[in-house]
Amino acid sequence: MKTNCSIFKRCGGCFYSNESYHQQLLDKTNKIKQLVKKNNLKINVHDIQGSPHETGYRNKVIVAFNQQYQYGLYEESSHRIVPYDTCLLHEPIMDEILKKIQRMLKKYRVSIYDEKRQRGFLRHVLIRRAVQTDQTMVVLVCNENMMKGSKNFCQELVKAFPSIKTIVMNVNKRKTPIVLGQEEKVLYGKGFIVDELCGLQYKISSKSFYQINHDQCVALYQKALSLLNVKGNEVAIDTYCGIGTIGMTLSNQVKQVIGVELNKDAVKDAKNNARMNKIENIHFINADATSFMKDMAKEKQKVDILIMDPPRSGSTKEFIQATNQLQPKQVVYISCDPTTQVRDLLMFKKYGYVTQDMYLYDMFPYTSHVETVVLLSQQKPDDTIEIDLDLDELYATSAELKATYQEIKDYVLKEFGLKVSNLYISQVKRKCGIEVVENYNLPKSENARVPQCSKEKEEAIKAALKYFTMI
Repeated sequence: MKTNCSIFKRCGGCFYSNESYHQQLLDKTNKIKQLVKKNNLKINVHDIQGSPHETGYRNKVIVAFNQQYQYGLYEESSHRIVPYDTCLLHEPIMDEILKKIQRMLKKYRVSIYDEKRQRGFLRHVLIRRAVQTDQTMVVLVCNENMMKGSKNFCQELVKAFPSIKTIVMNVNKRKTPIVLGQEEKVLYGKGFIVDELCGLQYKISSKSFYQINHDQCVALYQKALSLLNVKGNEVAIDTYCGIGTIGMTLSNQVKQVIGVELNKDAVKDAKNNARMNKIENIHFINADATSFMKDMAKEKQKVDILIMDPPRSGSTKEFIQATNQLQPKQVVYISCDPTTQVRDLLMFKKYGYVTQDMYLYDMFPYTSHVETVVLLSQQKPDDTIEIDLDLDELYATSAELKATYQEIKDYVLKEFGLKVSNLYISQVKRKCGIEVVENYNLPKSENARVPQCSKEKEEAIKAALKYFTMI
């Protein structure tokens, strides 16, 4: 289906609008194949697996309200609120709840926080859904820790939507764009909801990391673990483990699992979830994944299986070097950014770890994002090859792997009929936080004026950067 979204150009949440879902999948597959080919990796890139739900797949939404009590999403790269009625990516019940809250805020005379004046009560509303159990959490992010009429407010909201099992007031008095604060007060229920994923139950709090697209997450995890050759006596490390979903799913197939996660709240959730599911052969460590791997390597610990699901920035040189020292027989690498994954695969290849296949999953239809998973194993000694890599340069310029300046120029000319220079592309890249190796902003002479990119061309270049998944 094709969307008909009135705020598509302003919102920036979606990359595709007029393309059919089939065409989106073809486009995403081709981009990853080009990326792999460009980096001379001999990997069979399988066609992307589409999401079971093209729309309504998001189980989490965060909105802000303006002074007219209109709720909306932030305009891309700004804090301007774009009001909307319904979003095709949200599970429909979430927007229905927001409409009810909108009416109730007026009824209960709840003031809306004004960023400029730094006054007002309500800053954001966050809604989370446990799809399998049909449980809903509502989080009111407020500028104060007391809400007048909160009991009646909660009773009316729960009566209208019985699936709401908890309502939490999160207090955020900080003058920052960060949505959630540290202090919380449970107004109704237990302060969490429970969902089921891959046969296990998980408590989800306001701050828990939990995959946005439940059903596609199940497909991704099942594929990732199916790649492993497991006998039952293995020791597995689940790095960047979040609340432990992958490691706990694997736990009944191996001897021991060690989960490693830097976020303290996530580790707390992981321990509670393991206890709730009565899993005794897994334990979690609150540590930086790279530091933990380096310590394991120094101690020459035994590791059979390594699972890694790093953030968009990918892993680190030190992590991969430590992996080489630990010598796990199997490495499963799940990635939410194929470009940094390809960068890491090049370094893994230096140490003899290679993959034959890459599997793609469309976790976020209508956006440019793609999730990928590969199984890495060591080549036999007689199959090893010598490659020469400048690792520092490789890690410093990973964004450049996605598209050259000429490719960006060609895209802008084809799609918008505009000619842009390397200088303009460099300026827009910097605005978007992309490291630029060559400094096109330097003037030819000391007093020379540097031309600035027009708004029209800037938007066209941003569209190209999105197309090549650079932002």
